[in-house]
Amino acid sequence: MKMDGWRASARRILKLSSRPAPAPRFAPGRGNPARHGTIQRNPEFATINSDDISYFRDLLGEKNVIQDEDALLAANMDWMRKYKGSSKLLLLPRSTEEVSQVLKYCNSRCLAVVPQGGNTGLVGGSVPVFDEVIVNLGSMNKVISFDEVSGILVSEAGCILESLVNFLDNNGFIMPLDLGSKGSCQIGGNVSTNAGGLRLIRYGSLHANVLGLEAVLANGDVLDMLGTLRKDNTGYDLKHLFIGSEGSLGIVTKVSILTPPKLSSVNVAFLACTDYLSCQKLLLEARRKLGEVLSAFEFLDEQAMDLALNHLEGVRNPLPPALHKFYVLIETTGSDERSDREKLEAFLAHSMEEGLISDGVVAQDIQQASSVWNIREGIAEALMKAGAVYKYDLSIPVEKIYDIVEELRNKLGHLARVVGFGHLGDGNLHLNISCPQYDDAVLAQIEPFVYEWTSKHGGSISAEHGLGLMKADKIFYSKSPAAVKLAGPQSHT
Repeated sequence: MKMDGWRASARRILKLSSRPAPAPRFAPGRGNPARHGTIQRNPEFATINSDDISYFRDLLGEKNVIQDEDALLAANMDWMRKYKGSSKLLLLPRSTEEVSQVLKYCNSRCLAVVPQGGNTGLVGGSVPVFDEVIVNLGSMNKVISFDEVSGILVSEAGCILESLVNFLDNNGFIMPLDLGSKGSCQIGGNVSTNAGGLRLIRYGSLHANVLGLEAVLANGDVLDMLGTLRKDNTGYDLKHLFIGSEGSLGIVTKVSILTPPKLSSVNVAFLACTDYLSCQKLLLEARRKLGEVLSAFEFLDEQAMDLALNHLEGVRNPLPPALHKFYVLIETTGSDERSDREKLEAFLAHSMEEGLISDGVVAQDIQQASSVWNIREGIAEALMKAGAVYKYDLSIPVEKIYDIVEELRNKLGHLARVVGFGHLGDGNLHLNISCPQYDDAVLAQIEPFVYEWTSKHGGSISAEHGLGLMKADKIFYSKSPAAVKLAGPQSHT
């Protein structure tokens, strides 16, 4: 899942207008975020010329100034293949100083910029809208330092999350963040989108784990907030403005993050429930009975499981033969293998007696645990293989999470397949609508219904994916006009 789109420029990149755009880039039914107003390129921004290319080549070197059409095609297209820009230039800076010089120059020339990490975002925030200069941080991929006493890791923003996971594993620590896209996403993008992931219930969000960061502002100024202190109460804690800002305030170039020690005892259980109420009660019992060792609590419905079994290679049903209405994946992490196992088994026995679970299995080794996790982490891929998919990342009070799935399923009928899964432990639903192809008639049934329903029930239209281009003009469903005004136009443009 998500997610590393950034936005930074000296002035606003986009404006909304009722006039038709000369070259719309959104395929029919794919969810043009400006269905009620056309997005136009801001005429205040300049276009790239040969002098600009010469400057960047002198600054970065020939091989780090990319104009190759094939490379640009990949950089212009998002992971969902839903948004496509028309940038003619991809830059690969290798240091904060180079990022600073790039932005300083672009600011002086009024060239629009889109920063890019692993380009795994799901809301169109990591690709150009028009012909912005793409600044990709993938070459800034060094671990700067790691303190084994404090567990504090300092790295450049272009480090791939899985690379950091492996580095820490070799040192007896873990990342507090775990995502299905960890093989491609970058830590700078994770921070810029405040990516949540699979273990937020245990370790909290990146607001709780990021100790400091370095960022380059649109005019090229470097803002050094790369502290490694757990406590620093001297004035405003500005790093929190950049966490989740999607690059609207600047480009994150370095990060310091608090990492937990790797614990020796890990258990994974995959359980079946007959209804969503049982899933809720199971979560409550898990918090009470498993307490400090609970590290993940994920759920998926029958539709999600069916997609995984039919579209993911090598995936098998851990609880054959029939499908169940709901599934729950529970992970515990602790330091006492015997005690943790006994605690989990007692919890499962009690839950079975209470009728909360109808079947279940506990992984006996790391291979079985990986197989179970592959089901949950592979659902997004399965949905992509199944056809067109409309994706919504919602925070909703836990007791109401599945209500919207059922209501939308009744609303759409046979038009589409409605799938629900997500991080039940922190109230995050991934609502997906799967159909053979993108269709305006289907989209008209989904939006604005999903946003209105979420707002009415006190939820958020973006739990962890960010706003990006998809939801830039939907912010008022989750934030008051006063809050948006205080944040300024950069918060949603």
